[in-house]
Amino acid sequence: MPIRTLAELFQTAAGYQKAACLMHKVDGEYRSISTEEFAGQVRKLAKALLDAGIRRGDRVALMAENGPHWPVVDFATLAIGAVLVPIYPTLLPEGAAYVARDSGARILFVQGRERLEGMLGVRAEMPAIEKVVAIGAGGGPAEVEGFEAFVALGSEVTKAEFDSWTAIAQPEDLATLIYTSGTTGEPKGVMLTHSNLVSNILSGCQVLGLQGDFTALSFLPLSHSFERLVDYCYFHVGVTIAYAESVQTVAQNLLEVRPHVFVAVPRVYEKVMARVLDTATAAGGLKAKIFRWALGVGRAALPRRLRFEGAGLRAAIADKLVFSKIRARLGGRFVFAISGGAPLARDTAEFFWGAGIPIYEGYGLTETSPVISVNGRGAVKLGTVGRAIPGVEVRIADDGEILAKGPNIMQGYFGRPTDTAEVIDAEGWFHTGDIGQVDEDGFLAITDRKKELIVNAYGKNIAPAPIENALKTSRWIAQAVVIGDTRQFLCALLVPDFETVRPWAAAQGIEGDNATLAAHPRLLELVRADVDAVNAELARYEQIRAWTLLPQEFTIESGELTPKLSVKRRVVHKKYLAEIERLYGQVEG
Repeated sequence: MPIRTLAELFQTAAGYQKAACLMHKVDGEYRSISTEEFAGQVRKLAKALLDAGIRRGDRVALMAENGPHWPVVDFATLAIGAVLVPIYPTLLPEGAAYVARDSGARILFVQGRERLEGMLGVRAEMPAIEKVVAIGAGGGPAEVEGFEAFVALGSEVTKAEFDSWTAIAQPEDLATLIYTSGTTGEPKGVMLTHSNLVSNILSGCQVLGLQGDFTALSFLPLSHSFERLVDYCYFHVGVTIAYAESVQTVAQNLLEVRPHVFVAVPRVYEKVMARVLDTATAAGGLKAKIFRWALGVGRAALPRRLRFEGAGLRAAIADKLVFSKIRARLGGRFVFAISGGAPLARDTAEFFWGAGIPIYEGYGLTETSPVISVNGRGAVKLGTVGRAIPGVEVRIADDGEILAKGPNIMQGYFGRPTDTAEVIDAEGWFHTGDIGQVDEDGFLAITDRKKELIVNAYGKNIAPAPIENALKTSRWIAQAVVIGDTRQFLCALLVPDFETVRPWAAAQGIEGDNATLAAHPRLLELVRADVDAVNAELARYEQIRAWTLLPQEFTIESGELTPKLSVKRRVVHKKYLAEIERLYGQVEG
């Protein structure tokens, strides 16, 4: 029987009886957690939640990094018909308290001493919270329950008793409230039912071709719908899930775990590509020449690579000499990766596919559970986000906006009927806010965000994202924000890729901090050449007339990025307004 709820998904996962259902780092070594151990933890915690008074429809908040505790809390909550409310672990206490308060969560699970202390400091702002459970925070105040101790409270549960609870959840029941990170305004709670998510799981598994003997590395935040949905797919098929220690340790964890599959945002792939290119350039001589030759062979082999056909003798030689070494950095067992959360630059996709490293780009939003479309084996077109997944319809409105309809569309924004009516029309079409087009083969391409279109002083509509993506193809530029609304021309705020710049600067005998490097004439000269190259491919009104290098990256912590790494344009514009005015003054003056 196909699954209908996420409680039934857990029962499916529990039936695989794997020695390594989950893996995580303990004392410097990866430790396996068997299906039996994992399922036992879920059953105990479900009993503990019931004993604490949590019932069907009640909200349970979880503020934690990826790790075995995450699916334990998630599935235990879902198994008894309650609703999980994930909170991004990067949020400041006030922002996290808003999510807990708005959702009416009754229990808060929070990981780490610093987060625990922060949340206790805003306890008064979360009136519905009855209990705080600390994950890995050591000793805490008397009113805080330790995670292990809380789980142990449910130690008397039997499998038969637990199985009776999982029947409580129904497909139409609310499963989770996921608060959109939002580039503007207050976060809104996206209401997703069991059937919303299950429809996406079944369609995703149908398209992606996951296999039960795979191992996956999980490192994007489970607080966001992208990684969480893909992890549900892993559980459904029986894939072993290994949790990275952090995003910073992914390169090392890839070698330790040797995954077959993982998902990431484009910035991760861009950094990998930049490191490979820098290493090859630094090698110089014959090695650099062979590398450049291999890249050319890879580009020529792209049509065959995309069809998974034999790429010929030259490609085989390039594989042996160059590309096999890149794949070795991914652990040596790599089969495919998935990209989402932001547009994947065409040159990045071509680099990896040319190297025999398939990356399937997809598209969706939290409000769509989240997948709308994805490229898959046998149906790949670079520069697009694939075809709509089974069961989902896509059409383009008269103004170019992408509309979607299907079983994956959210029930609405929690407590916000007016906001819901603004995005879901009377016919059930969800208005994504993205601009795009569908080609003759059914492949969807995203061109920009509807609300982010720049209208210059002459009334021209300009999509900033393609220009920004083109700028970021420069090895020297990590981040780019194009400015120009109501202005006569465009300017750009550029952030150097300091991981690339610092080794280059050292080789040139240039010393100093980020600010010194960003202002150095030789780096400015290199960036200027790349900006000019981008401008040469643009219409005159799309060209960047003025730009500057900023001395620090846009980050989540400093408020310029959302947790899924989207730029908060209004925040950036406000923070760097003086710099922007200086740029316009230089040219106009």
